[in-house]
Amino acid sequence: MIINILLFLIIIILVSLYLQGYFQPDKNYRFKNFPTSDLECFGLTVANFSDSFIVSGKIINFWVGANEIFSARLNAIEKAKNFIQLETYIMTPGNRADQFAEAIIKKARTGVKVQLVVDNYGVKSMPDSYWKNFKKEDIEVRKFNQFQWRNPLKNLRRNHRKLLIIDNEIALIGGAGISDRWDGWSEIGDQEPWLDYEIAIEGNILTRLSGFFWQHWLDSRGVIDFLNIPSQQKQDNLPKILVTANDYPSYKDSSIRGLFQTLILGSTQRLWIASPYFLPNSNSCRMLRDAKARGVDVKILTMGEHCDKGFVRKVTRERYDKLFKGEIPIHEYQPSMIHAKIILVDEDWICLGSANFDPRSFFQNDELNLSIKNRDFADRVEQFFIKAFEKSHLITIEDWHKRPFGDRLIGSFWSLFYWQL
Repeated sequence: MIINILLFLIIIILVSLYLQGYFQPDKNYRFKNFPTSDLECFGLTVANFSDSFIVSGKIINFWVGANEIFSARLNAIEKAKNFIQLETYIMTPGNRADQFAEAIIKKARTGVKVQLVVDNYGVKSMPDSYWKNFKKEDIEVRKFNQFQWRNPLKNLRRNHRKLLIIDNEIALIGGAGISDRWDGWSEIGDQEPWLDYEIAIEGNILTRLSGFFWQHWLDSRGVIDFLNIPSQQKQDNLPKILVTANDYPSYKDSSIRGLFQTLILGSTQRLWIASPYFLPNSNSCRMLRDAKARGVDVKILTMGEHCDKGFVRKVTRERYDKLFKGEIPIHEYQPSMIHAKIILVDEDWICLGSANFDPRSFFQNDELNLSIKNRDFADRVEQFFIKAFEKSHLITIEDWHKRPFGDRLIGSFWSLFYWQL
């Protein structure tokens, strides 16, 4: 009886995915003479093919590791004078969530307006009492994409962004949630804190980032008071930044897919990709192999055995053969979970944010990535990669062939749901 029920559910899920088009062939985009990253038109070309906005802004800080990241957030919150806006995905009970609550409650009591948009699925482990404490302090909380029985498949959509805006003057963007897991999660055998980062940014980009927050605020049934919105941008001479927001993406329309693939196409010297969940489709694998064939130093940095989704890692490893065909080195991070998502292109282009190199970030999640041309910052990101490579295991095709049969079986099974991973 139980087996029949499980089979029925699997059939229902597969039929649902089929009707959504998740089993259709990969789209195979091809270009000739694509602009390289050193050309003046490269940024504009990437923006056009990824629906990105070109704005001005400046990265003013870069933090690595849980202690630096969470300290930076608390310091930014402490400096708030008028309002604090936060979007996040994962929150779990523990010290980090308590520290965050204490910080924003303290500011709310001084008259600072605090607004939070949290993903309904990502914060499911947080007790109701946590949110009730915020309500007592007039802190507004909206849960993104709560379950709707009239449209159950919409529940697959996630708000995967991590964005903290302070007074519309400074924003912090990265990959870390608000959770003790980033300090090292004993359940998965971490020996060090998770590998992740956060940046601080200023400039006219804040107006655009604030707009993205307001859109999700409205989607979550929030009300906008225009007295809280700064009226106009300021004139500045800061560098140009590409802002890519994956709003309600689909198989036919994915800004993040367009962004990542055009960065691959424009690379001429170096293409280093860090993504914990690394699940490129056949077209992306071909593009990576083509980049390697034209002399680009392509390297992949992804999760090792310490990972929060073991079944996803097994699916990831099932796809390594498509990269081995192009002799692309794959580095699996060893000390702990790697959660950083960042791409380093040639000497001076960096792409960073919330998006993984996987179908869920391409086609399901609302994401937020920034791309910037900055040689000094690229040098810092290069050191980030080098240190991570030193703590990683370079996977060989011999290693890959020796993976356990059980891992192959699990990987093959979950590959059936590839478009949801």
